[in-house]
Amino acid sequence: MISYEDVYRLTSMVPKGKVTTYGAIARALGVSPRFVAAALKANPRPVAVPCHRVIMSNRTLGGYSYGGAEVKRRLLEAEGVRFDEDGKVRREYIIWDLRELMSIDKNL
Repeated sequence: MISYEDVYRLTSMVPKGKVTTYGAIARALGVSPRFVAAALKANPRPVAVPCHRVIMSNRTLGGYSYGGAEVKRRLLEAEGVRFDEDGKVRREYIIWDLRELMSIDKNL
């Protein structure tokens, strides 16, 4: 059974300068994107588990429990993530398929 800790483990593998989506994490773990969102909203370790690196599938930021979308954007920009003129994360910064990351961690 998939737990919040599984979501945290996979989220922690997203490197600085990259983001992934709630949907990509959900597909990788076989859960709903809402489960992923609930897990990240409850994240007890926002530094160790970089939930700011998870965005919506339409490339918008979505929520961020630790200061809102503007704080999330500043954190991502500080890591090198860039945005287009509409304020969406540029496609080249998004990891759409997490299977490669998952192959690193045999616990997932």
